[in-house]
Amino acid sequence: MTEDRFDEVVDIFLNSVRETLLVKGKEYRRNGNVFHNFDEGSKRSGLIREKVLDGFLLKHEISITDITNDLEKGILPKISTIDEKFGDNVIYLIIKMASIIDKIESQDKPQAYINEHMLSIINKK
Repeated sequence: MTEDRFDEVVDIFLNSVRETLLVKGKEYRRNGNVFHNFDEGSKRSGLIREKVLDGFLLKHEISITDITNDLEKGILPKISTIDEKFGDNVIYLIIKMASIIDKIESQDKPQAYINEHMLSIINKK
């Protein structure tokens, strides 16, 4: 893979993740709560919100492991499949990170420490 193609793959993937988080994510919000589904899962299961997220994440991690195992057998996935599976995995990791930041900030502690790169991305909004 050339450097240009790698850069293109990264750009397409990150744009897809962003679109899914911001557009499709609105379908799962209720009453201004971006964590609605996970809070409801927490109430039903007795687990903290992040453990509920881990359950969702596990499904996607297993799918990625299955893809890797298939590669060993010479079975190649469709690009649309890896886009979906890896995208979902990244999305749940971002939601989990935001959930933890939300808990830190809601405890009246100093604002969560975010590295400079993340801060520059947030400030571009």
